[in-house]
Amino acid sequence: MPKRSLLVIALALTATGFPITDAVAGDVNVGISIGVPAPPRIVLAAPPPVVVVPNTPVSYVPSVNFNLFVYSGRYYTFHDGSWFQAKSHSGPWAFIATEHVPRPVVGVPVTYYKVPPGHAKKMGPPAAAPAGRAASEGFCPPGQAKKGRC
Repeated sequence: MPKRSLLVIALALTATGFPITDAVAGDVNVGISIGVPAPPRIVLAAPPPVVVVPNTPVSYVPSVNFNLFVYSGRYYTFHDGSWFQAKSHSGPWAFIATEHVPRPVVGVPVTYYKVPPGHAKKMGPPAAAPAGRAASEGFCPPGQAKKGRC
């Protein structure tokens, strides 16, 4: 039904004393939410000093009070349960799905996080390597390989 017809019907109903509902008036509001988390407000005046995470190609920033990692020329942060990346220490920060975070970054031991991720809090302390296998030999705690964390 064309908009003009709806308008005529609405005016006629108003004149006769019938209440006009949103459906008759044609007032429709549509909202779309894609659920992308808001980026963190990280502002660093200069590139921070980094320290290499032992046995990995990833560095972390020990001088800040939030999670900040550097890998392959990019900065990564785990903030409020989501990963973000930036080309510069000062941003801009963009959401990145966990499955797209480089494995070496996701595989950083929890001890190098300022704010441990939720999965680390639930898992408890990191599992020790089984007898005869060192962590540097590629040991991965059960279930973590399927999640892309090792």
